[in-house]
Amino acid sequence: MRSEYGPTLGRLLAPRWRAASRLTRGTVIALGPALAAAAVALALTLQSASFSHSGSVPFSFSYKDLYRVPADPGAYVKIQSRGSGGALRYSYEVYPLRLGPYSGALSGELPRYATGYIRALGARDHGFLLRGEGKTKVNTIPAYQVLYTTDVEGREMLGRDVLLAPERTGVREGVEIVMLTSPTASSRIKAPSEVASTGVLLRPLKTFTFG
Repeated sequence: MRSEYGPTLGRLLAPRWRAASRLTRGTVIALGPALAAAAVALALTLQSASFSHSGSVPFSFSYKDLYRVPADPGAYVKIQSRGSGGALRYSYEVYPLRLGPYSGALSGELPRYATGYIRALGARDHGFLLRGEGKTKVNTIPAYQVLYTTDVEGREMLGRDVLLAPERTGVREGVEIVMLTSPTASSRIKAPSEVASTGVLLRPLKTFTFG
């Protein structure tokens, strides 16, 4: 190091290190590996995690501040976040979507598929209340969304499910992305249409890609 930049940190600390007791120096040396491990763990926590699925419908996405949990029956993956008391705050789950034979464009088939999908949600969840539906996009991929409120674990949740498939002529396999947010999780999310428009669910939806 050039002299004009002054002494290094090691030179500055050297006199204090030599003056420290054996016990102090031994403690610092012993804690060194633990401190290094803690720093690595913190770095990994701050980084985004990712999930990828192969098979007939390969896809991937990244996420942060959400944690993998056992997926519900039939689902590919499930990630979620809970509050300090254990109450569910956010949930993101991906299921397979399988279309029947159809003619015409996928953009016309997804609304027809959504009709049966909504009927099944209403039959399965007694607290289900449809709030809206319509076309949307995920990373420029045309999709269809179902907006609703429902009860999960005794609490009301805002739901936004996105139905999408790869842009291929006659494609019949895709995914159902099921997203839930607690009305108390974020002051910026107060309606089903706002789910994944901000907050921790925005990343996994916006980074979702096929292939």
